[in-house]
Amino acid sequence: MSRRRWGAGAVVRTTYIAIPQAAETHAVLLSRPFWIWGAEIGVNEHGVAIGNEAVHPRSTPQRREALIGMDLVRLGVERGATAEAAVGVMIELLERHGQGGSCGHLRRRWYDNSFIVADAKEIFVVETVGRHWAVSRTRGVRTISNTYTISTDCSAASPTAERFARGAGFWQGDGFDFAEAMTDPHNAALAMARGRCARSTARLNALTGRLDAAAMIAVLRDHGEDGERDGWHPEDIAGPSATICMHAGDRGRSGQTAGSLVADLRDGAAVHWTTGTAAPCTGVFKPVFLDAGLPDAGLQPGDRYDTATLWWRHEMLHRAMLRDAGVWTPYATERDALERSFLARAESALAADAAERRRVSERCWLEANEAEQRWLEDLQARNVPPARRRAFLRSWDLHDRLAGLVA
Repeated sequence: MSRRRWGAGAVVRTTYIAIPQAAETHAVLLSRPFWIWGAEIGVNEHGVAIGNEAVHPRSTPQRREALIGMDLVRLGVERGATAEAAVGVMIELLERHGQGGSCGHLRRRWYDNSFIVADAKEIFVVETVGRHWAVSRTRGVRTISNTYTISTDCSAASPTAERFARGAGFWQGDGFDFAEAMTDPHNAALAMARGRCARSTARLNALTGRLDAAAMIAVLRDHGEDGERDGWHPEDIAGPSATICMHAGDRGRSGQTAGSLVADLRDGAAVHWTTGTAAPCTGVFKPVFLDAGLPDAGLQPGDRYDTATLWWRHEMLHRAMLRDAGVWTPYATERDALERSFLARAESALAADAAERRRVSERCWLEANEAEQRWLEDLQARNVPPARRRAFLRSWDLHDRLAGLVA
C-alpha cells in the first residue's frame, strides 16, 4: 500500500471500530488474514518491521469489540517512522481504544497480544493485558511466541500494570515480574509456546555473526530437532510441538504457518523476503523493495480454493508434498538454488535505481511462480500414492472440504 495523505477529520475503519486517521500513512507491505483489516506481519518504507502473537493472560480477554492486535500491527507500521515511534503509536492507541473482539475465523477466539517491533538499530518487545502493557528494549537476539516473556527486564510499563496485577491477586511478591504475574499457568499451549520461543532463540544465537537473510529463511523452515533427521514428515509430530514451520495434521494440530516474511533492515536500505504463501518449507522467498512498488502477486486469497491466487496455487503444491515428504527433496534443492540467485540479484539491485529494483523483483516473482507450477505439475503427473497413516490424511480431508477442494 502506498504512502497517503488524509484530510482533516478522516477516519479509518479497522476490523471492528472506526478511529481517527493520521494525517499521513507510510507505504507498507502487509501479511494478513483475508477477513481482517490489520496484519500479522507488517513493514514500512522507513524500515520498521512489526509482528504479533496471541498471548493468554490470567484475566479474561475483552470480548467487546475494540482494536485487535493485528490492527495495532498495521497502525504501527502505517504511522511509525522508527521502531520507537511505532511502539509509541501502538501504546497510545491501545490505551485510548483498548483491545477486544474475536480474532478467529471459523470459530470465535479472544486473546490479548504481544508484539516484536524492529528497525535497523534496535528491537522492542511489547506485551499487553487489556490496556496494560510492558516494553523491553534490546539490540541483541529477541524472539516471541504465544507466551509472555518480559520478566524483570522491563524497560517501561504502563502505570496501571502492577496495580492491576496486585489488585487481581496475580502478584504478591516484592518488585514486579510482568510475565510471571500475567501468564495463565493453565494455558494448555503454554509448554509449546515456550518451546517454540526457546527453539527460535537457540537457532538465532547459534548464527551470531552469520545472521543474514538466507540464514533467517532457513530458521523459518525449522521443523525442530526431530525435523533434522532423514525421512522426517509432519505426521511424525506427536501433538503440538516446538517447530517454527508449522503444519496442520491430526493429534490436535488444526493450525499451520500461513505466511512468512524476512525483513533485511539496513541503514538507508531494506529488502523484504516473502513467500506470499503458507508453508515456508515448500514456498520460495522472493524480494520486495518498497521504494520500487510491489510486484503483481495476483488476486487476494480468501478461504476457498481459487487458482487465480498465488496462495491457493501454492497450497496445492504444499498438500501434494504432504502425501509423502520424501518426494520433496529434489524440488527443495532447486528451490534453494533459485533463492541463492534471487539473493545475489537483490543485493546488486540495492545499488541500482528504483526502476531496476522493480524489474529484478518482478523477474524473481515470475521465475518462482513458474518453478512452483512446474513442481506441482510434476508431482501430479507422478501421482504419488499416500504413504501416511489414515488419521493424518483424514485430518487434511477436513481442510480440503472447508476450502472447496473436494465435495
